[in-house]
Amino acid sequence: MRIDIISVVPDLLNGPFSHSILKRAQDKGIATVNVISLRDYAVDKHKSVDDYAFGGGAGMVMKIEPIVACIEDLKSRTEYDEIIYMSPDGQLLDQPMANALSLKENLMILCGHYKGIDERVREHFITKEISIGSYVLSGGELAAAVVADAVIRLIPGVLNDETSALSDSFQDNLLAPPVYTRPAEFRGWKVPDVLLSGHDANIEKWRHEKALQRTKERRPDLLK
Repeated sequence: MRIDIISVVPDLLNGPFSHSILKRAQDKGIATVNVISLRDYAVDKHKSVDDYAFGGGAGMVMKIEPIVACIEDLKSRTEYDEIIYMSPDGQLLDQPMANALSLKENLMILCGHYKGIDERVREHFITKEISIGSYVLSGGELAAAVVADAVIRLIPGVLNDETSALSDSFQDNLLAPPVYTRPAEFRGWKVPDVLLSGHDANIEKWRHEKALQRTKERRPDLLK
């Protein structure tokens, strides 16, 4: 998989892709993440990528010229399955969406800043708009990193245990059940006996019951 991320402040994304699972995925050649500076496509000597909004109002708007120049340059070299814009009014990211995106080969993600991007970019180039929650961030970079992490970890070969992602929260519309590790007893707090029994069927039954119970208590909306 290839993910190209367009950003006004690309240095914000140095950390998320340089460690842990995302780094291993790139080292293995399973995924490639490129961060492109939008200022490289600015049309003036000052490298400006924003301007005042027509009609007035507070805040600046990301200009259409550098965004279109960047998108068209990338498209001339790569065929993208989706051109994504991170936006608070986009479709809310969930596990089914991450699953679907993990099956794609090439994704482009545009990170917004200021008051957003010129609407004409959304009308003519963006194929999917994604939000990670009902709140506003300073820019789309952190949200783009969240999307990349949620998607890349699902690609076969990224996680050491291929079945690990299948037991994550939300994969079956349930929250994950409680998990325990050694020691089996700590300060008198004991691990449930069923998990020490070695009886796979009983363990799976217990996990499902606990997942259902936790979902009912914490996220009943998922059961609808």
